[in-house]
Formats: sequence, C-alpha cells, structure tokens
Amino acid sequence: MLRLLVSTGEVSGDLQGSLLVEALHREARRRGLALQVLALGGERMQRAGAQLLADTTRMGAIGLWEAIPFLLPTLRLQRRLRRWFLQQPPDGVVLIDYMGPNVNLGLRTKRRFPQVPITYYIAPQEWAFKFGSEGRTNLIRFTNQILAIFQEEARYYRCRGANVTYVGHPLLDTIGDPPGRDQACAELGLDREAPVLLLMPASRRQELHYLLPHLVAAAAELQRRQPHLQVLVPAGLAGFEVRLNHQLERAGLRATVVSAADADRLKPLLCAAADLALAKSGTVNLELALRGVPQVVVYRVSWLTAFVARHLLRFSVPHISPVNLVLGERLVPELLQEALHPAAIVEQALPLLEDGSPQRLAMLEGYRRLRRQLGEPGVTDRAAAAILDQVEAGWPAARSAATP
Repeated sequence: MLRLLVSTGEVSGDLQGSLLVEALHREARRRGLALQVLALGGERMQRAGAQLLADTTRMGAIGLWEAIPFLLPTLRLQRRLRRWFLQQPPDGVVLIDYMGPNVNLGLRTKRRFPQVPITYYIAPQEWAFKFGSEGRTNLIRFTNQILAIFQEEARYYRCRGANVTYVGHPLLDTIGDPPGRDQACAELGLDREAPVLLLMPASRRQELHYLLPHLVAAAAELQRRQPHLQVLVPAGLAGFEVRLNHQLERAGLRATVVSAADADRLKPLLCAAADLALAKSGTVNLELALRGVPQVVVYRVSWLTAFVARHLLRFSVPHISPVNLVLGERLVPELLQEALHPAAIVEQALPLLEDGSPQRLAMLEGYRRLRRQLGEPGVTDRAAAAILDQVEAGWPAARSAATP
C-alpha cells in the first residue's frame, strides 16, 4: 500500500487539504492503487478519507507574540512526528501552506529521509510578501516539486530553480453554479427586499481579539444607518459561537451567528444572499470574489509583531488581500493596523452597499478579470495526478531506502 503524509494547519488549510485528499483517493482508484493518506489537519480532511495523526486547525497564528501559546504544542507534535517517521516513513510527503511548521517538517524530512519525495502544494506566498533581501526562499532546499496555484508564484519559484507545475487555484473546484439571491434568501429565512451583510472575522483565535470588535462596531453603525440591514456571521471554528454572540450583544447588533458546523454547507447560500462582506484578509477574499460578493478587507496583529515586521524584518508588501495581489492593484479596500477602525470600515462599506454605485460596479468587473487569472477547474485532480506520478516513480524503492 502506498502511504502519503499530507500536512497542513488552520481552517483554510484543512479545507484545501480535504479537497486534495478526495482527489488523491479518486486518482488512486483510477490507477488501481491501494492508498493510505495520513494527515496533520482537521475534521474536514478526516471526513475526506485521511487518517488524522493530529488536529492542527487550532494551532495557527500570525505574528510573534500571537504564536507563543502554540510553541509547546508544536514542539510536542514535532517529537511525535520524529518517532512516527522512524517507525513508518511515508512514501511521499505533501505540504499545504502553514509556512513555519511545514518548512521545518520539509527540512527535517529531507535530511533524514532524502529518498522520500516532498511536494509543496499551496506554497507560502513568498512571491508577494518580502522580508529583507528579496528573493530568498528555503523551499528549493527540500522540495522535489512545487504545485503552484498562482501564475506569479510559478514564475517566482521557477526562476529560482525549483521544479514547478502551475495547476491553478483550487477554489475553482468548489464554486459551481451559485443559487439565485431570491432562492438563497428564502432558504436562509431572510427578507429578499432588505440588504444582507456578511461578517467574516476569524479563523484563528487571535483574530477574534484583534478584528472582531472593529467589525461588529462597524456593522452596528451600518445597521443604525440602514435599520433593515440583515447581518450574518459564520463562525470560523467550533467554539467561536459563544464569543461571537457575546460581542454582538454588547454592540447592540441584530445578527445571526451561523455555527461552524453549518457554515461550510451554507456558504453558497450565504454568499448568494449577501450584498456585502466585511472580511479578514485571507483565502476567504478570493472565495468572496469568485462568488461575486463585494467586500472590505481588514487585518491587524499586535503592535509588537507589527513593529518587528516593519523595522527589524523589513517586511514590505504592496497589498495583503489575495485578490489585490493577484490583480496587482487595489481592487478591494484594505484597512490594516492603525488604519483599521469602525469609521473607516463604514466609509468604505457604504458605497459598496449601494446597488449600481461606481465602486460596486468597478469591483464586480475586477472580479471577472480575477477569475480569468486563476486557471481552469480540475485543479485538485491535476495536483493529485502530479503527486502520485512523482511518488510512483520512486516507489517502492524509496520506501526500502528510507527504512531505518
């Protein structure tokens, strides 16, 4: 039996990992291969057919101070993985996003088991985010192939000597034909004549702290100006619901929290009903764009993390939202760090709520240009085929060579 380890973390990684696990099993059946997928991820990957070695969906953080609570759990997990690798080295390793832990895992695997092929799928966005000297990357030291989801990402790593295949963005495989707004409102129990606002504040606990108060205050002000405004808040992780409801009640905001258990299933309906989203920066921005929802993007980290990034690491980036990064222009508004406050959110949101406004029409036209730059559907099937091609080429010789 061919055995793969797929490693990722956080909510978005678990979602993309689950799509890849399903595609790997489909491709293995097509080839007549017996396949076992072991995973560092979450419940979605487990439901997709992976054997979960550890749940990493709650171990993600952006920043220095923010990452401290996860240091000990991460070190314990690394020790467990070392023991597991020594006992049962996999035939291939697939890394999905989750930069720090996955780069560490890739480097350690390449040193101890150089025969085990390593694929990075959804690589860190080094092509967009620059720290210090431009162009440095660790990925080419340990990857056998990179499956790029952005065209610029493919160019960046190919120019630095990596073996790169451009597969397109996996969200293209999840969109499908959207329901109409009237149908979505009816199924969600919403008034189709009244505007609908989506709040999407967090997939990490730190984001509840840094982003949620500003988004809720802005939504409350929008609702004060437009009393019929309906507000929906999908929970990013199970357990967030209590914190969300408490914050909404404190702000006097009339809103419905959608449980994490229902949010994935209802996402097409939520987006089809929505007139506007206030969202954290991340993959969710691309999903909103592909589903045609105008948005205002926000993000904030601790002052310590921001200071170190700006002044010591010389972090620089033209945009932070993936939508703007792909297009190379400021299509969706970004409110970051000191610029993030409720009044600024309201100022950006009001024209986007107005049907037929120049800002709204320009954003929707930009979304159409974005869609053309993300490739074609069938992304996860192409990725799965490339992974199995590489692993099969050296299997079972690689397993024999890797056995301690």
